Amino acid sequence: MGLFKKSKNGGLSDVIRCDEQTYLIWKWHPQGIAPNEGKRENAIRRNSVLRVKDGEIAVFVYKKRNESFYDFIEGPFDKTLKTANLPILSSIIGLGYDGDTPFQAEVYFINLATVIQIKFAVPFFEVFDYFLTDYSVPVAVRGTVSFKISDYSEFIKAHRLINFSLEDFKNQIRDSICRYVKQEVSNASFSTQIPVLQIERNIGLINNIVESLLRERLYNDFSVSMSGVDISAIEINKSSENYDKIIEVTKNLSTIRLKANSDVEVKNLYDTQRANAEHYKDSLRVQREESQYAAHMHTRTENFSAYQVEKQAEVGVAGADALGKMGANNAGSVDLGSGGVGFNPASIMTGIALGSVVGKNIASVMDTALSTDISTPPPIPTVKFFVAKDEKPTGPFDLATLKAMVESGDFNKESLVWKNGMETWKKADEVEALNEILKACPPPIK
Repeated sequence: MGLFKKSKNGGLSDVIRCDEQTYLIWKWHPQGIAPNEGKRENAIRRNSVLRVKDGEIAVFVYKKRNESFYDFIEGPFDKTLKTANLPILSSIIGLGYDGDTPFQAEVYFINLATVIQIKFAVPFFEVFDYFLTDYSVPVAVRGTVSFKISDYSEFIKAHRLINFSLEDFKNQIRDSICRYVKQEVSNASFSTQIPVLQIERNIGLINNIVESLLRERLYNDFSVSMSGVDISAIEINKSSENYDKIIEVTKNLSTIRLKANSDVEVKNLYDTQRANAEHYKDSLRVQREESQYAAHMHTRTENFSAYQVEKQAEVGVAGADALGKMGANNAGSVDLGSGGVGFNPASIMTGIALGSVVGKNIASVMDTALSTDISTPPPIPTVKFFVAKDEKPTGPFDLATLKAMVESGDFNKESLVWKNGMETWKKADEVEALNEILKACPPPIK
């Protein structure tokens, strides 16, 4: 069957379809009639058939009083045209199309499946460095942008379908792409803090920035959906005068920055060593004072018995001496009128009481002295360890205290310990004296 067929009411009916292989917008015209020649291409015959492939949109454009109305038929579609298929037609001309009179409409096919690729190239333009703001270098950009039509109703509002030229449309989009790419790359060093000489090595980052901008701008300006942008090259003009200047300035800045960083590191190392030395000095002083105090207390403990006997003896001697003086100056006598012969009952009672006290005191001293075994050995020295916590020594702690710390989780095999006689701090599990109490440490959780 050809593009025209005989209708049952006489005349020819049309088969409206698009046989183009590659297109974005295509205007239908009857076979044998050149586009835009005569009115025949707009006169749709009765019982005409419309065939729309999948991924296509057929657009019927009606003109009435200088105003355009649209009917959209989405593919796939293969039916005879009726006013029921074309609701806008029905509202415009009523039932006129049900008779023999053809209606007037322009028919366009829009390809929603085709992805259009546009290559672009932005010639050299000046890009300034965010750090060396007095210097700029020429930069050129090349790449490809892909897009397609997704919202056909918005696309029709933004563009005239009649006399649509894909090449003109591509040129318009290419001009916009070049303008937006130049804008973003010019600002890239400032927005990303990338030195201008490193832009070539950051194409991926620049590509993402440009893609985000182009996606929004191409839709707003042309009602097309961008599939992607691929910046294939960002080229710096290395023969420019400023390129060599930036290289030299950057090299000098790198040397200065390296020296400054080195000076800072040396100062930090010196400060750390000095702080460690002062901390170690203070630790040794504390350890020495605590050791001296412990030795002093140990000596006092060992000599406490002898000290007690000495003090009790002094009390006894003082009591005896006081008792011996009671008779001096007639302190203990009473005159009964017979030549000084007599007695004083109060003195006698006082002497008895004092003598009792002194006697008990002397007896206690003697009993203590006799019961003291001078061969009794001194107390066994207690082993104590200092424990490192938050890089500071704490303690010292005896074994009983360390065992309680193990049970509470404050002391374990990895804890650093030190005691008198050790050259350096060691892990607890490396000290034999602590092996027994470390058995209470729970095993690691796997």
